[in-house]
Amino acid sequence: MVEVSSAIGRLSQYLRKAERIAEFQELIRAKDEVLARYQPIFSSARISQLDEESFRSFLYFENNKHWTGLYRQGNRLTQNMDTLRHALGMLLDERRPLADRFDDALGQVKGLGKGLASAILLVAYPDRYGVWNNVAESAMKALSVWPDFGWGTTLGQRYERLNALLTEIASGLGVDLWTLDALWWAVLRAEEGGVAEGEEVLVGEAEGSVFRLERHLHDFLVNNWEMTDLGRDWQIYGESGDETAGYEYPTAVGRIDILAKHRTKPAWLVIELKRHRASDRVVGQLLRYMGWVKRHLAKPNDEVKGIIITPEIDESLRYALVAVKGQGITLMRYRVEFHLESAEGVA
Repeated sequence: MVEVSSAIGRLSQYLRKAERIAEFQELIRAKDEVLARYQPIFSSARISQLDEESFRSFLYFENNKHWTGLYRQGNRLTQNMDTLRHALGMLLDERRPLADRFDDALGQVKGLGKGLASAILLVAYPDRYGVWNNVAESAMKALSVWPDFGWGTTLGQRYERLNALLTEIASGLGVDLWTLDALWWAVLRAEEGGVAEGEEVLVGEAEGSVFRLERHLHDFLVNNWEMTDLGRDWQIYGESGDETAGYEYPTAVGRIDILAKHRTKPAWLVIELKRHRASDRVVGQLLRYMGWVKRHLAKPNDEVKGIIITPEIDESLRYALVAVKGQGITLMRYRVEFHLESAEGVA
């Protein structure tokens, strides 16, 4: 891990560039609106009155303005609202050590992962708690500022240490923890988007629409995993305290779109959705992720495979795969069908 001061220096450069990105500015401006709406709801004094509708609304990006994917666990989280209220009451109780209440709260409710728990803490106490999700973890690993946690360290102990680091970084940058959380997104946007330092990328309306469509496809694939052909033999990788850890799995070399394990065999599957990246880039990225899984997660005899899911298989992609034949990479194509039908009897 590098010195924090070095990471802060690099983050300062990313921050200056991010301030010119409209999406980043929108994330920052949303802070007051989100806190005004949800800070009272998630206050320790009123958490016992939390209702299902208010809680569910927070899980959607259009309301929290900051985090996608929280809604996926909505049904599991709200199966027993009394248990959920009790768990969140423990999480928000600052009379107890952070590590203890974090572990206890997450152990009470299935689906209450580190990303949602830390987001609620940030909203309730915006000056004291940062967010730990896959975006933050991936960006911190990319900057080599991710802590080395010892064997047996609990999720709560990790968050306690990580939160101290996030607070230190935010203070060094002169920003609040809400802004720092948005900055991790900007770091990954540059790192994973192949944007060279100093290069500014303007996303047009068409490209933005494509990105939003692919975002929905990514979520759809995860949410309906059991009904896909892949779901028969593979299950999305999960970890203690995070059953869907394989969704945008964070590594030191970027985020894996979907990481899965075979249901019966010692095998791993790395899945990448080809967006508007060049074909040779997506193949290289997939190979990099497969190499990381082999070194850090797989056992010596485990097989590691890769799949590229793309709307179109162009010649550039075919040629790029010729060079890596035998490396366990295959292609899948997705199709989106949209039909308009006449409504009889309507003028």
